[in-house]
Amino acid sequence: MKIPHRKQAARASAAGRERSAAKRPPALARLANAWWDRLISSVVSGSLADQTAQYAGHDQTRDYMYNTAGLALWGGLFPILTMICTHLVGAEQAGMFSMAFVIANLLQFVGLYGVRTFQVSDIDEMDSFGAYQIQRALACLLMVAAGWLYFALRGYSDEMLSVCYATLLFRLADSLADVYEGRLQQFDKLWLAGVSQGVRCAGAIALFTVALFLTRSITVASIAMAVAGFASLLLLAIPLAYFETPRSRRWAAVEVREVFVECFPAFAAQFLFALIEAIPKFAMEGPLPYDDQLYFNAIYFPAQAILMAVGFMYKPQLVRLAKIWADPDGRKRFDLIVIAVIGAAALVTVVFLAIAAIIGIRITGLLYGLDFEPYRTQQYLMIVAGGMSAVVDFLYQIITVLRRQEAVTKVYLVGLVVVSAVSFTMVRTVGFDGAVYGYLAVMAVLMVLMVIQYVNIRLHPVRTY
Repeated sequence: MKIPHRKQAARASAAGRERSAAKRPPALARLANAWWDRLISSVVSGSLADQTAQYAGHDQTRDYMYNTAGLALWGGLFPILTMICTHLVGAEQAGMFSMAFVIANLLQFVGLYGVRTFQVSDIDEMDSFGAYQIQRALACLLMVAAGWLYFALRGYSDEMLSVCYATLLFRLADSLADVYEGRLQQFDKLWLAGVSQGVRCAGAIALFTVALFLTRSITVASIAMAVAGFASLLLLAIPLAYFETPRSRRWAAVEVREVFVECFPAFAAQFLFALIEAIPKFAMEGPLPYDDQLYFNAIYFPAQAILMAVGFMYKPQLVRLAKIWADPDGRKRFDLIVIAVIGAAALVTVVFLAIAAIIGIRITGLLYGLDFEPYRTQQYLMIVAGGMSAVVDFLYQIITVLRRQEAVTKVYLVGLVVVSAVSFTMVRTVGFDGAVYGYLAVMAVLMVLMVIQYVNIRLHPVRTY
């Protein structure tokens, strides 16, 4: 008689556990509720910085996983949004949004000011976190001022102007969040930076899509995207940095000045590189319809994906690379890492070419709902240019780790002259293909010059450029 009672008790216990599990909210909801409670309690206590850290660092596997996810969403944001625009409002409106996003991306380099790599490799905290924050706020003010000036001079229509300002505001939030995510990476919690970046981009995609579906207005959708960006900044990026990293010493005005001065060569180099990449698109604006902006960006995205894929390999290791370089006995190992990453970039490029040749063009057509078969050759050329772009970006990051970023500026000035001459001339003579040829030509020139510059720096490590 005891056995049935035991079975009955076991069934009752199991049923109780099932009812309890059914009443519990999903894991994501529980995590969000816990984060909200932590955030509210810190606000009530009057200090974000005095909270006890709850998440571990020094986990390379987790750094790679979450940083890769965050970067994938960040890199996929532009193409995903243009695909959504194409399906919901057509190629012309999508091309207009693409152009606005290109301008915002370029202006974002003013806000970022080339500080991220410098910040995360500041392993001895020569400059306080407060100084980095003040510097970033000032740089973002310059970013907004530059945008206002460009839009005023350009004379866009009211619709285009509204979209440009909304996308600029989203990139402003992105730029401000970057300094807090850099703080997390500086203290070996890159995975939390990846979470912050991923949530911001996922929220932007979600709100943009819903707003565009309901209103069919790229202006309203772009404003919704900006709202998502600032919500993520205030509710996640800033609190994470204060909760999960040590309190920094007070900032001094001289430190802010030093960051501006020290990072100006990096800013100049990164801005010039972004401008170089944007020049073919600027060359098309006016002579060609906005539809061509969409087609150009669509075949450009695989090239950008190569740059991101290579970045996934080495960007989580920038702090470690700085430590390797700091050890005189590690210089040969440092060179081997450089060669290995360049080889990996070549391999990734070959893989992308194979994918494009077999199924890539058809997939692009399905994603955008347009025919990309006439652009097959141009796609191949853009992928090759993307592989070279990945090498250029990697060598730039390495030269920044070596604190010799001023050596890159003259290389990019040469590149700017090349791409401007080729793109504006070729677009007016052969149209769309001219923009592709301009991008390919300048990446080839930049890659050769950057390799020469790196070798020169390694042979003359104390020389001032």
